[in-house]
Amino acid sequence: MKIEKIEFIFADLPLVRPFQTSFSTQTVRHLVVVKAHTNIGIGWSECVAMAEPLYSSEYLAGCVDVIKTFFLPALKQAGDFQVSEISKILGPFLGHPMAKAALETACLDAQLKSEKRSFAEFFGATRTKVDCGVSVGISSSIEKLEEEVAGYIAEGYQRIKLKIQPGWDIKPVGRIRELYPNTLMQVDANQAYTRADIGHLLQLDQFDLLLNEQPLHEHDIVGHAKLAAKSKTPVCLDESIISLQTAQDAIELKATSVINIKPGRVGGYLESRAIHDFCKEIGIPVWCGGMLESGIGRAANVALAALDGFKLPGDTSASNRYYKRDITEPFVMKNGQLDVPKKPGIGVDIDEDFLNSIAQKRDEVKL
Repeated sequence: MKIEKIEFIFADLPLVRPFQTSFSTQTVRHLVVVKAHTNIGIGWSECVAMAEPLYSSEYLAGCVDVIKTFFLPALKQAGDFQVSEISKILGPFLGHPMAKAALETACLDAQLKSEKRSFAEFFGATRTKVDCGVSVGISSSIEKLEEEVAGYIAEGYQRIKLKIQPGWDIKPVGRIRELYPNTLMQVDANQAYTRADIGHLLQLDQFDLLLNEQPLHEHDIVGHAKLAAKSKTPVCLDESIISLQTAQDAIELKATSVINIKPGRVGGYLESRAIHDFCKEIGIPVWCGGMLESGIGRAANVALAALDGFKLPGDTSASNRYYKRDITEPFVMKNGQLDVPKKPGIGVDIDEDFLNSIAQKRDEVKL
């Protein structure tokens, strides 16, 4: 494969409701869609970084810059390459997994379309449907939270994830558990707590949760191990897991017993599959996290989540959970599940007219 041209399409996709976490409140999904023109066809992806470096050190404009300045020249110098070689070619450039993932995914989409294979077939997925979970942001009141969760339960979501932070944890989680004693539930703090809060976090054990996701800072692996040693609720790592190696280390140190796999965070779908394969072999459950993806990223995530080792419902929500109108054909939940795309590549068609109508600016690089 050779890349001939890359288009970066900056677009704003309004959310149907504000999404508040411990580190930000989003009302619009700022995204960069990557359209790769290669000698074997066109591939699409989206960069899952946020507009600001709040979830991670990466941000959208920085991702585009590093791709243009370093990654594309390196791939051009490499000449004819295989998608499986991209991570090695870009290996000398430290960090930037979301930028690397966006580039690798677009190339993988082009390759699989040329081979008339779907992402799910390429991954080795066996399921044709995946269970849907939903992520619920921090609300302005417990009453508002009750109303939002009730809507998701009525729609058929099989798992509820509640975002928490200091001052918004025990009471709201307790209230939702009281209302839905048999619903699969988990919490996610996005690094909002410290080791000093371990005693407080242990109060979550009373709610029979699936897991407690990333309560401490991403670099505090020892702190997570200390919490895990005392907690009945399984500790799950998200931001801390940026590669297969970090997943292996965290598991060996007993800092986590569940892994949230986000392809953008770990550098792409090939690394995601490697983490899945390792965890499946040793009996560690994994699930697919989300970054408010449009249908482009959602399609690839759903295909990944169809692998056998994904034992828990992920953040694989229907399109209407976040967007009134998506930039692909919408993902519609039926009986708490989404269909895994079967068509070649990511398996969904891009609504280019709508994408162009919401585009804020465009940039392109010819190789």
